Amino acid sequence: MEAMEGIESGKAPVKPDISEKQTLLAVLQFLKKHNLAETESQLKREAKLTDDDVATENSAPSESEVSHALAAYKSDDDPTLYGDIYTDLKAFVDSSLDVHKVELAMVLYPVFVHMYLELVYNGHESTAKSFFEKFSKDQEDYHQTDISKLATVTKPEHMKGNQLMENFKASKFVIRMSRDSYTHLKRHLQDKQLNLLLNIIQEHLFIDVFDGVPRNKQQIQLTCGGILGEAQREANKAKVFYGLLKEPDINVPLEEEEDPGEGDSSDKPKKKKSKKDPLLMKKSKNDPNAPIISRIPLPEIKDMDKIEKINMLRESSKKVKVDKDHPPSICFYTFLNSAHGVTCIDISEDASLISAGFADSGIRVHSIAPGKLRSVKTGLELELIDKDADDVLERMMDDKTGGEFKRLSGHSGPVYSTCFSSDRASMISSSEDGTIRLWSLQTWSNLVCFKGHNYPVWDVKFSPHGHYFASAGHDRTARLWSTDHYQPMRIFAGHLSDVDCLQFHPNSNYIATGSSDRTVRLWDVLNGGCVRIFTGHKSPVHCLGISPDGKYLASSGVDQIINLWDISTGSLVSQMKGHTDTVYSLAFSRDGGVLASGGLDNTVRTWDMNRVVDEMDTDVDASIPSTLQVVDNSNLLLGTYYTKASPVLSLQFTRKNLLLAGGAFVAS
Repeated sequence: MEAMEGIESGKAPVKPDISEKQTLLAVLQFLKKHNLAETESQLKREAKLTDDDVATENSAPSESEVSHALAAYKSDDDPTLYGDIYTDLKAFVDSSLDVHKVELAMVLYPVFVHMYLELVYNGHESTAKSFFEKFSKDQEDYHQTDISKLATVTKPEHMKGNQLMENFKASKFVIRMSRDSYTHLKRHLQDKQLNLLLNIIQEHLFIDVFDGVPRNKQQIQLTCGGILGEAQREANKAKVFYGLLKEPDINVPLEEEEDPGEGDSSDKPKKKKSKKDPLLMKKSKNDPNAPIISRIPLPEIKDMDKIEKINMLRESSKKVKVDKDHPPSICFYTFLNSAHGVTCIDISEDASLISAGFADSGIRVHSIAPGKLRSVKTGLELELIDKDADDVLERMMDDKTGGEFKRLSGHSGPVYSTCFSSDRASMISSSEDGTIRLWSLQTWSNLVCFKGHNYPVWDVKFSPHGHYFASAGHDRTARLWSTDHYQPMRIFAGHLSDVDCLQFHPNSNYIATGSSDRTVRLWDVLNGGCVRIFTGHKSPVHCLGISPDGKYLASSGVDQIINLWDISTGSLVSQMKGHTDTVYSLAFSRDGGVLASGGLDNTVRTWDMNRVVDEMDTDVDASIPSTLQVVDNSNLLLGTYYTKASPVLSLQFTRKNLLLAGGAFVAS
């Protein structure tokens, strides 16, 4: 077993190797120093030691020997030892060979935290304060946010209900370390016999030992940063079916020769379509990495879905190639005069609708295709319609209700996320009020109010196959829902802080979540289990994107770095740097060759995914962290496109690979 929790007690004896008599002499020296004459004489009497015995031995043991002897008895209760032991550990790390130093230095932060918490818990407030002031500034920059929260815990009663403190007490801090570095650390602790430090490492750290050369500073920086260190390698060993589901056979006769123009109401005669459509005759291949179609229950495909699929295939056949030689065209939708504050934007999959949530709890849906948004006719009018007519859906809509946009009201707090269903018949939204609402885009009314989260819900997404949707909230959970159940079907719990964003995998069998605990997780919809943990971000994660082929996951957020992960192995593939403020949106082109990103720096940036795939080292053993090679070529950036003064809140490639973006104009 390579992964080892702390320093195994069977291999690291905690008993001191000094003799019992030497220990007694050291205690006597301590009692004498503090003028505890009565206790000293009583100990001499009970231990049957005479003054001559004391005199013949080295009657002046050093300060460290005294402290060491006491540490073997009551290390938790002696506050004076903590600073000295931490200083000794720091000196040991600094004096180690460079090849081991960066790995060993990772131990310093969790040891600092747990020493501080032990001091506070045992009521040594002043000692804890001086310990904190002396060593807190030595920690890495990305830990400073947590350290500032830790500073508010100064008394034992402060520990109750403190989220950060509870995380550290309930879970072990994970450190990946090569066997050579681990052996070096273990030998030092055994030689020095630092029981207090041994106990902290055994109880609160999980040292994940791997065989191979030690990692360098760059490799460690790429994967560290989580509240509780890195992900255990075992956490990413489960098999993930990242392939795409086989497309269903579509046998629907199509009357028109070409796509009808959007909003085209001309009465041109329709030509009969040939019986064999080469587009529809293409059989999708079985992907060996795909889940079986029956792995999770998916909604039955209706005739309308088949027609929509045909339209999508036809439109996709006309998509343009986008790469480094053919940059994408970008269409930016700007919300002007948005005095109530645009908090989120979403664009429908077919690029016909755009929605915006506002801080005043309202939602607006706009049409970005020719044609107005209409409502369904009243019940009396619907009874008069010929239900067998070919254009029954068109006849159901009331032209008198047409408009450029529709307002939706129902939430009682700022709306943080909206998402259209794949068939554009409905939309979901989430809010600070802790609810998720399902809206009909035919009657423009609220159908269901889903309650389950206890706090604000930051993000909601519909499954690519419809029926299911997922939510992420301040209560540190993500939840899976279906439109026909009022209670969640799955609760994904494991993040240590807010779940800020989520994304469905293209095959709907997995959900990715990004959190303020600086990690990204992948959850299995079938059983609710976490099958991947990605660590490397140094700040909260606010946006995710999954490539069309289901192989890669992109994530970014407050640290302005875009990380690209290989879902099959759980390893980091590439890092893209260039943004100067929080990144809020990511989108892959329809063929996966380009990744677009946008954020609060008022820019849209495009990145070359084809180069990333070409430069990947596919022969690397993902189980050995020191072999990690990350593509961070500066040439990955294809282009930077500036808005006037609009943060980019949404990005999406259309079926023809036109890049759509949205944001609200912010007057300076």
